[in-house]
Amino acid sequence: MDVMLNKVVIIPTGDEIKEEIVLDTDSPMIMQELIKLNGNCSIFRSNPICDKEDKIIQSIRNFVSEEYDLIIIIGGSGGGHRYSTTLGKDYTHSSLEQILEEKYSSEIYGKNGHMWSKLLCGRIATTMVINVPGPYVEAQAAIKSFCSSYKSNKNDLKEININMMKAVREQYEC
Repeated sequence: MDVMLNKVVIIPTGDEIKEEIVLDTDSPMIMQELIKLNGNCSIFRSNPICDKEDKIIQSIRNFVSEEYDLIIIIGGSGGGHRYSTTLGKDYTHSSLEQILEEKYSSEIYGKNGHMWSKLLCGRIATTMVINVPGPYVEAQAAIKSFCSSYKSNKNDLKEININMMKAVREQYEC
């Protein structure tokens, strides 16, 4: 079975990333993990986009039309604004809910600063789309789990999603 991802795009989201208030350390780490999976993978990091559903959806549609194998959205998986008015709203998960043709999602509740996180794995035509949380340790756990699960069975969205969420949750279990 061919498990290689040949053409991948990474889309960082968040006003804090777009405005360069926070440095995007997730993209280079995700690139490293993808190269471990396929050393010949062509990876493009898009310019960061703001937390707005229409911007996220349009960006995903643009890259689907360019026939990427995988689109990775970084950030916007939390719901911190539900718990603190000082935290911004996240729209990645709601954008993906609207646009994915086939999907599986899982949620985590906890005391990890996000308080709540939703990860989705899905497809639009032949392009797989996933999201990873923005905090580095969570993004790292999620992408490592994605690569391992994808290598085992690239067609099982449910297994990939559940394994990614378990890996994120393990970052906060003692």
